[in-house]
Amino acid sequence: MEFFYVSLLCLFVFLISLSLHFLFYKNKPGFSGPLPPGRTGWPVIGESLEFLSSGWKGHPEKFIYDRIAKYSSYVFRTHLLGEQAAVFCGANGNKFLFSNENKLVQAWWPDSINKVFPSSTQTSSTEEAIKMRRMLPTFFKPEALQRYVGIMDHIAQRHFSDGWDNKNEVVVFPLAKRYTFWLACRLFVSVEDPNHVAKFADPFTALTSGLISIPIDLPGTPFHRAIKASNFIRKELVSIIKQRKIDLAEGKASPTQDILSHMLLTSDESGKFMHELDIANKILGLLIGGHDTTSSACTFVVKYLAELPEIYEGVYKEQIEIAKSKAPGELLNWDDIQKMKYSWNVACEVLRLAPPLQGAFREVIADFMYNGFSIPKGWKIYWSANSTHRNPEFFT
Repeated sequence: MEFFYVSLLCLFVFLISLSLHFLFYKNKPGFSGPLPPGRTGWPVIGESLEFLSSGWKGHPEKFIYDRIAKYSSYVFRTHLLGEQAAVFCGANGNKFLFSNENKLVQAWWPDSINKVFPSSTQTSSTEEAIKMRRMLPTFFKPEALQRYVGIMDHIAQRHFSDGWDNKNEVVVFPLAKRYTFWLACRLFVSVEDPNHVAKFADPFTALTSGLISIPIDLPGTPFHRAIKASNFIRKELVSIIKQRKIDLAEGKASPTQDILSHMLLTSDESGKFMHELDIANKILGLLIGGHDTTSSACTFVVKYLAELPEIYEGVYKEQIEIAKSKAPGELLNWDDIQKMKYSWNVACEVLRLAPPLQGAFREVIADFMYNGFSIPKGWKIYWSANSTHRNPEFFT
């Protein structure tokens, strides 16, 4: 009898939930139309495990293509990272999202990201990202980037001398991560000493691994290790920031030497300067970007060059011609980069075949219709690079 009443109660709760769903979504004035096809998967976790595991197995596109084929639709419904979500696929979906940024959708990260990157101003990661976009164009505009070519070449030469020369075999990805992270440390905070850079290496590995894990904050879990690592790195960055403030005041550091100086000396619209902890968080985010995405691209360049000798020869020939034009010890400059036409085409094709960023999330900030389907406010949208990059409709 007790079991009967429990079952009856569950049925009652289910019917009430279903009624509320229809009340708020189906009969909303001016917002009619079916939801996209799809399913929400398991309670709470949804289809997150399938979504993440396809990436862990090296085939992130499988989650997308299986569902495009199953539902015969370039937009489908799912449940990811604890959120109701729609996945937009193809060039039209991407164009729609990017052209409606901050109109119908805005950038979004899971709440777990806010735990790894807490803001001292109590703002969300979305708001912090908007601030970063306003701040970075000055630092990353072409004339500024041109100044860094010689630095990149100098660090590349030291890196190859230390890690590649006179080796019978090398494992590329760890070496590529070491190089791009070293470069990021130098360009963002002027840390160039290999021993100082190495101090961050293991914590960063733990941090980047934990960011794409199931967000369970218990001792021993990847997510817990990521939070612990981020706290360690943030503490180290704050000490670097404090020293830089002193150096700038005493004229020992330049206002334009790196992005750290730029952040310390740049105020917002109201004339306020950022807290040290917020600067540390932003530098941390930039370092993560330099730690995995660029190193992934570099690694796949090496992979494809090894597999395609004729392409390798084309790149080799172009690079040797540039090398012969340089005096002994002379570093590369912007004009040399402009001559790397074939190499750049190879890099672009590698980015198409193996995009370091598989996609990203947006949050729906206003109800809208897309392809005849209702997309409710509050839903999350995931756009996928692979749905266009490997589509023969766009790349024959």
